[in-house]
Amino acid sequence: MAGPLLVTGATGFAGSHLVEHLLQYEPALTAWSNPRGTPAPPADPRITWSPVDLLDRSAVRSAIDALKPSVVYHCAGAADVGNSWKDPVTPLRVNGLGTHHLLDALGATGSTATVVVVGSATVYRTTTDPLTEDAPLGPSSPYGVSKLAQEMIASRVTSIPVVVVRPFNHAGPRQSPAYVTSSFARQIAEIEAGLVEPALSVGNLDARRDITDVRDVVGAYRLLAEKGRPRRPYNVCSGRAHRIGDVLDMLLARARRAIRIEIDPSRLRPSDQPVILGDPTRARTEVGWQAAIPIEDTLTDLLDYWRHRVALARS
Repeated sequence: MAGPLLVTGATGFAGSHLVEHLLQYEPALTAWSNPRGTPAPPADPRITWSPVDLLDRSAVRSAIDALKPSVVYHCAGAADVGNSWKDPVTPLRVNGLGTHHLLDALGATGSTATVVVVGSATVYRTTTDPLTEDAPLGPSSPYGVSKLAQEMIASRVTSIPVVVVRPFNHAGPRQSPAYVTSSFARQIAEIEAGLVEPALSVGNLDARRDITDVRDVVGAYRLLAEKGRPRRPYNVCSGRAHRIGDVLDMLLARARRAIRIEIDPSRLRPSDQPVILGDPTRARTEVGWQAAIPIEDTLTDLLDYWRHRVALARS
């Protein structure tokens, strides 16, 4: 009998959406959360929650040995690109060592589970051209270095099928305000509620980013687990780069108050790539995935999410 599906980092942004997505296809699954991170959400009989610290090698080994999963979606990780400049050690430990502990435990227990390792497009070298999976690698941030280390660890595993995905920027409800689109949406919601002055702080508005709805992204993860080729990276992206200033304009068009824009130097990164644009051809041709949700819908849902969060905080 096949074992359960496992999602690591299941309380995170993409992880939580992936859990919801998988439950449309599966009757139940197991979800891991960081014991020191976001608490598990309210009980759902379809989800078995386990607090497992990926940096605790013996705990990971014991949990994998007891669970014997059939598919593992490895979403756990330190994902704040901006903060990696202040603290480069944490992403290296969590993304590199945590991934090693997970794959090592699967190998040691004789698992044949398919593993989807969620990497990042930040592993690529800076260029203004559309990035295929064969584009030169050369991370420009400590976070990108940690994700390349994660990939290298995954690529050395031959005893189990490991599929590496390289998601580009994604957005949607529940995203941390550490990310640009969610930061804009939260600030707008707080301004609409009268909590702050009608001034929105921004960083570099000229950067262009390939942004995909997180609900499309997690659909790619499922298809890649089912049909992706092991030890072969796959871009998960829309193939269209949006100027951040234009994304802000779309959100401001949905705002219920007039808002002025203020440049905040603290939001400018030491190294900010002018363009990050992906080529999704491989995922489309090999597993039949492509982004479907328009960015306008993504931004509407994101802003409504923050309006709801702000209203709950005030009640």
